[in-house]
Amino acid sequence: MKNIKDIKTFLLAGLVCFGMSAALTSCESELDEVPDNRTEIDTPEKVQLLLVSGYPQAVPAVICELFGDNYVDNNVVKPGIHRSPYSDFHAEAYAWEDITNYSAGEDDTPYQTWEQYYQGIAVANHAIAAMKEMSDDPAKDPELSHSWGEAHVLRAYLHFVLVNVFAECYKDDTQSDADWGIPYVTEPEQTVNVNYGDTISREYLHSVKKTYDLIEQDLLEGIDLIDDSKYKVPAYHFNKNAANAFAARFYLYKRDYDSVIKYANAALGGTASTMLRKWGSISTNTIDAMLNSFNDETAPCNFLLQSTYSLQDRLLSAIRFVCNDGNISMGVKSSKNAVYGGGPNWSNRLPAYDGKIYRYGENDDGSWLFRVYEYFEYSDKIAGIGWVHIIYQPFTAEETLLCRAEAYLYKGETEKARQDLETWTQSKQVDAPLTMADITKFYDSSKTKTQIAKDDYISELHPAEMSPEFKVLTGADLSMLYCILHFRRIETMFEGLRWFDIKRYGILVRHVYRGPTDASSTVDELEWNDPRRVLQIPRNVINAGYPSTDRATQTNQSNPLTQKPQLVQ
Repeated sequence: MKNIKDIKTFLLAGLVCFGMSAALTSCESELDEVPDNRTEIDTPEKVQLLLVSGYPQAVPAVICELFGDNYVDNNVVKPGIHRSPYSDFHAEAYAWEDITNYSAGEDDTPYQTWEQYYQGIAVANHAIAAMKEMSDDPAKDPELSHSWGEAHVLRAYLHFVLVNVFAECYKDDTQSDADWGIPYVTEPEQTVNVNYGDTISREYLHSVKKTYDLIEQDLLEGIDLIDDSKYKVPAYHFNKNAANAFAARFYLYKRDYDSVIKYANAALGGTASTMLRKWGSISTNTIDAMLNSFNDETAPCNFLLQSTYSLQDRLLSAIRFVCNDGNISMGVKSSKNAVYGGGPNWSNRLPAYDGKIYRYGENDDGSWLFRVYEYFEYSDKIAGIGWVHIIYQPFTAEETLLCRAEAYLYKGETEKARQDLETWTQSKQVDAPLTMADITKFYDSSKTKTQIAKDDYISELHPAEMSPEFKVLTGADLSMLYCILHFRRIETMFEGLRWFDIKRYGILVRHVYRGPTDASSTVDELEWNDPRRVLQIPRNVINAGYPSTDRATQTNQSNPLTQKPQLVQ
């Protein structure tokens, strides 16, 4: 596992842009000054070193998973269980409340995402500003062009994550121009006490459309300048494949399908199957061996790796919010379609996952794929204290392949879409071919809403309501779309990307939850137009003067609890 260097080594005290400045408004005025000459970024080598610190040690995966439909509340599906969540804010997230019950230093919170991603943006901005000081045209300077490209692609990606978490999804140019986005910061902050009060100007706070326009501008500015030979470990940077995979996902969300195919092809090469994960080569001797193989920085499927401080494994260990493997109660769908469960050309569970699924407890209380297991970095082995790390894969060959399959489907190239889906199943060690007959039978597009509500593998979609420009599929094409979304759900399990698919397709989500001392359960549904689909801005930022998101609020109380993992046989 590679460690990301601490940004504080390189930056002046007031570097920390919008997210940090909101948290630091009480700092003394002398912190607004450059402390000494060590903050000078005046060589190409220092720019490269600075950009290492721009990759956040946080992801919004936990919140996105709790918001979505991958996890269930075991207090409901197993009525005899009375568990509390690992962290109090997990219950708030599952109930789609404003998330307030956390500390500023806690992992996986809205504030951690906001702060870390805007801090990464600040790094990119200072790198860009430094390069402008060094060259009249950094994009054409042979010593700077690769860093110029990395800085712009990184800045685009960090804003892309923030807008998809803290704003509405992209719908179309007209509607998205009316939806508030996020601040798109392109200039380095020089002071801590930036005024982000009631008079926030348009230079910081944009619509979703404008945010996407600026993301695209940065992405196109940098993508052709990426040079993998400049990186010691390309997998921990925006290398060429990662940048192309990001472009494919970005244009998928914008429904620019020609561009999706163009950039996915660039990432996947001529034969996509050679880029996918080799599940047969993953040792099952120990969970550590599996993790090291899965997170191999040289594996062609791992386009980008991100080392984070995350407690997602411990969330699951509390056995409250879990991937339950088959129990259904009060109409709550199990999440067996993501960890267990069959598919159009396999049964039970994917062969690639045999021997690689774990559970906490002894009664099938919840299951998880080994990939979410934590690394522990000791600061003091005798005292048994340190930091928890989880390595995430923001971009992989598999997810990029599924982006391309979706684009092919909407372009009317159904056979190419089917071939990509078959390639994906083969990579998961499924021997049977994947035929259109398999797809149309397994994902029956003629089902009513009532039947869909009981189906583990298809969800109620609302593309027409999301945008009149969103093509509505029917018949065999709709069955194929269900298949793509199912495969995407499996592939991105624990990464949080399912939540973004839920938002962009207006997928109905139903949560039933019961607190550890509650006598009865609460049933709630998140419709396609529910304002709670937008995560509330962190309270620290609101307290600094940023306008809050208009959404419903409730409160819950909980306590932590942990269990030991066992391998599912």
